[in-house]
Amino acid sequence: MAEIRAFGALRFTEKAGEMAALTCPPYDIISEAERALFLKENPHNIIRLELPKDWDAPYDTAGETFRRWLDEGILAADEAPGLYIYEEAFEALGKKNSVKGFVCRVRLEEWEKGVVLPHEETLSKAKTDRFNLMLATGANFSSIYSLYFDEDGAVVTDIDKLSAGTPDMEFASADGIVHRVWKVEDAAAIAAITGRFADKKLYIADGHHRYETAVNYRNHLRDKGEITGPDHPANFVMMTLVNMEHPGLVVFPTHRIVRGLETFDADRLIADCKKYFDVTEIPATETQARLDSCAAEGKKGFVFYYRGGCALLVLKDLAVMDELLPGTSRAYRGLDVNVLHTLILQRLLGIDKENMANQKNLIYTRDPAEAVAAVEGGEADCAFLINATRVDEIAAVAGAGEKMPQKSTYFYPKLITGHVMNLLR
Repeated sequence: MAEIRAFGALRFTEKAGEMAALTCPPYDIISEAERALFLKENPHNIIRLELPKDWDAPYDTAGETFRRWLDEGILAADEAPGLYIYEEAFEALGKKNSVKGFVCRVRLEEWEKGVVLPHEETLSKAKTDRFNLMLATGANFSSIYSLYFDEDGAVVTDIDKLSAGTPDMEFASADGIVHRVWKVEDAAAIAAITGRFADKKLYIADGHHRYETAVNYRNHLRDKGEITGPDHPANFVMMTLVNMEHPGLVVFPTHRIVRGLETFDADRLIADCKKYFDVTEIPATETQARLDSCAAEGKKGFVFYYRGGCALLVLKDLAVMDELLPGTSRAYRGLDVNVLHTLILQRLLGIDKENMANQKNLIYTRDPAEAVAAVEGGEADCAFLINATRVDEIAAVAGAGEKMPQKSTYFYPKLITGHVMNLLR
């Protein structure tokens, strides 16, 4: 199934500065103000390449900057290939936690082959942006985050043994997350780990756009005749692989903010919702407790927040989803986000899938306070606070060959960008 390989990662050298000031979170969650702060702290921060905005021709200039950093020794590739064990230690939901996986190259496969499986829809605009950057630089600056099943625990046992000593790299990012990297160069250890993936599938947790872009980039080079053999680096993409059942995995919900509807009436929507949901007015202070209760009881529930009120909506009967989403798996029909999108956003509010994809009337946030503030400040018509999608639901939907709506999951913490990179030429 999945073909994974060791590689000589591209890394910052001592000339560049301290790693904490050279790395950044994923480009798509960084504001312009945050970007400026990263570059103020160190002009060599990877954000200059990963999110180029400084110039009239950002992609071309990013490519020129990248090549200059290589020439100047700011960046250098490891001579010996290896696997890079990567751990993040963090706090979430009031508890100290950590998650550990490893970074490698993975052979690119089309979705239909069922080797690498997506779980979310993608947006064309984001793929165009990433393709232009990849074309200009010929590199992966950030890693795709994927999950795998490790039924016998053999992979986890291997990487725990190999990372028992002092890490080669350790630093804390501005958000307090501690990042550790151990490089594995032992040929026998690498062969043992890579061999264990011969019968495994990979489930993308974060990085769908970048994966599809990598496939497009490979195909582009093929068409130009630049890929002449199976071992060309553009046949692969950089991934961080984590055990699907790792106890440190945390998935946060992504809440929905509805804005700009020509006609919106909260009272009418509540009345319409009563056909499908039990509706209970609740104090705003109880929203999280009520959502937690729904999750614990296996119920499909949302908090509907609008100016002047707050209501808990609990689905009466999941059978309605069988009628509205025929031909889909039970796992897909039972997703909280699909219940919300299908019954309320599409059926009752008239926000179709194209509208959602273009974020015309629907935007997303991980912060419930931000959603509430948007409503109270008059920037939004209403908001829906939801529970997180469970990891087992993600695997079931991906395994059925289906894709969730955009922004159905938010794995925390995000992988850092810039600790290891991958050359594609």
